Amino acid sequence: MGKGTFYYHFSNWDEIIEALVTRMLDELLAVIEENCQGISDTKGILDALIGAHIKFFSNRWEDFVLFFQSRTELTLDQSYEGIETPFVEYLKRVEELLAPTIKRPLPQPILQRIACAVVGFVSGYYAFASIVSQEDDIDSTFRSLRGAMVESLARFVQEATPPQKK
Repeated sequence: MGKGTFYYHFSNWDEIIEALVTRMLDELLAVIEENCQGISDTKGILDALIGAHIKFFSNRWEDFVLFFQSRTELTLDQSYEGIETPFVEYLKRVEELLAPTIKRPLPQPILQRIACAVVGFVSGYYAFASIVSQEDDIDSTFRSLRGAMVESLARFVQEATPPQKK
């Protein structure tokens, strides 16, 4: 394809990157949906989320780099304002998977913060695992770290959940 034809579909690099991120996140969400199906407890959903990311990125280093770079816009502010649209949909789906597993209803801003934190933990975990691992099977190499990550995230979710008002 010629350069002129390419720019017929995209007017600038930002549009190209957004299209790549959108496609990658759609594919990641399909793996997440498959991995999280039928899970109703917090630790189980967190483990499934981590597992889905590892399953998805294990042979897709370039996509992980794109994900990691795009994720840098995540903040723990009161909203998703300023985050690109494809990532907002991804974060909302993480929220939807987490919400039913948390015993008390949460205000939306707290649930958004938890979703951002989970995504940050997952991407940080995978980045660490992929850099340190000498083997092809990152999940096998870091199985004990994955369990510790799930425990830590579950505790974070529990502590981030405000006590019920009496």
